[in-house]
Amino acid sequence: MTTADNAITQPHGTPDERLDLADMRRRLKAIFIGSVGNLVEWFDFYTYAAFALYFAGAFFPNENVVVQQLNAAVLFAAGFLVRPIGGWLFGHLADRRGRRNALMLSVALMCFGSLMIAVTPTYATIGIAAPIVLAVARIVQGLSLGGEYGTSATYLTEVADRRHRGFYSSFQYVTLIGGQLCAIVVLLLLQKVFLTAEELRAWGWRIPFVIGAALAIIAAVMRRSLHETEAFEAAKNIPQTQSSLRALFNYPREVLLVVGLTAGGTAAFYTYTTYMQKFLKLSVGLSDDQTTLVTFATLVFAMILQPIYGAISDRIGRKWLLIGFGVTGVLFTVPLLTALSHAKGPLAAFLLIAAAWMIVTGYTSINAVVKAELFPTRVRALGVGLPYALTVSIFGGTVDSVALWFKSIGDETGFYYYLTGMIAISLVVYLFMRDTKKDSAIDRHV
Repeated sequence: MTTADNAITQPHGTPDERLDLADMRRRLKAIFIGSVGNLVEWFDFYTYAAFALYFAGAFFPNENVVVQQLNAAVLFAAGFLVRPIGGWLFGHLADRRGRRNALMLSVALMCFGSLMIAVTPTYATIGIAAPIVLAVARIVQGLSLGGEYGTSATYLTEVADRRHRGFYSSFQYVTLIGGQLCAIVVLLLLQKVFLTAEELRAWGWRIPFVIGAALAIIAAVMRRSLHETEAFEAAKNIPQTQSSLRALFNYPREVLLVVGLTAGGTAAFYTYTTYMQKFLKLSVGLSDDQTTLVTFATLVFAMILQPIYGAISDRIGRKWLLIGFGVTGVLFTVPLLTALSHAKGPLAAFLLIAAAWMIVTGYTSINAVVKAELFPTRVRALGVGLPYALTVSIFGGTVDSVALWFKSIGDETGFYYYLTGMIAISLVVYLFMRDTKKDSAIDRHV
């Protein structure tokens, strides 16, 4: 046999190289499936915000559009208020029974919540029971999402290799933003192709909730094939003398760090995602079509930024990106939102929101990996999920309500300063925290 023939018949690469390639494929498959499930969960959750302009009148009859949106925003916040319970429940499950089981259960619960919204009769049909059932559905979705964040952040961080944790974990926010983007795509298709505005308000708003429930079933099936992380497998046989929640009390500094580094970032994130659609319509004065297109374009831009910033953090560390977000957020939030409120058309609005995303991505791209790197394996999912969910419930889920309240009393600029103050609080934390890339607890099990 010639050398050439031998080269053809023999597998390419050394055994170590083939092993490395197989390991990379396994990691990428796990990250893809974990991320797809995350996308579906956030699609279901954000569908509520994307279609609130159409269904608010069906559940909250009132001639004042701002009041209708305020009522819908209160229920949006209610979904956040129960997220700490979901963070505790699923964090405990993930730390004791495995990341995979928790991920499957969370997406199944989201399916149930979406189906509830899809079939709930309107106020005209069943009266006050309509917003009550809607509130219950949002609570179910909130429990699911409260568990999804901590578990998926932990899973993506643990399956990534040491050199690329920032890059791989950034896909949590790629899919998180992607979930909202998909909700906007569905809205665009319904607006432009299939339905009139009257049909959307009458019954068309139910369609995306049906789609979300179906996608959640598919994601749950896909997650059955996930392998458990090596970190959890290595730690699961270590004897535990305390419950997960009690064990978490051994890390008070880390818990407070999660709260501090999240507060400003989550307020900024929800300002430029869920609230921005309402801001463009009610404050900037864009039409429904323009609002949807600008929201879509800025979310695409934001999604592209996430892995770029994540990869940068793998080179320069996590802390510098967080400080960059904090400093620029404090300096430019008021000027950006003020200019946006006076934007002349959709292009100007897009450019200003894109500039804001270049600031906010310093937080969103790496916040998952930073939190995961703070805790050892046995309390990681709970340590990431519970304090994060508490903080998001207080400062993230209330953004729409706070902003609309300022608008309802005629002092919209008050919200700009509120957001700036939240970012300033987190900036103080960023300045004094350690860089988790250099001092990571990922390989610690207890």
